[in-house]
Amino acid sequence: MAFGYVVANVNVTDPVQYEEYKKFSSIAMQKYGAEVLVRGGKTELMEGNLHSRVIILKFPSFDDAVTFHHSAEYQLAKSKRDGAAQMNMIVAEGI
Repeated sequence: MAFGYVVANVNVTDPVQYEEYKKFSSIAMQKYGAEVLVRGGKTELMEGNLHSRVIILKFPSFDDAVTFHHSAEYQLAKSKRDGAAQMNMIVAEGI
């Protein structure tokens, strides 16, 4: 069975405001069945360019991960992040 993974790479520029994003994104993650595999923590750049914060979420399917991202709940969280961080995010199918 294939799962859906959201992989995000973040540069937090306003940690206080980013906490609001985390609060609302956690609500969306819970609603759409995300399992948190990585959320912050220690990183070490081995090659290329990378922001300092990495997030990896596992969803029951690729479609569930896409639905999470487009949901009203996550869009609200995303609006709380405006001006607080730069983010690169992908959805990938995996095992």
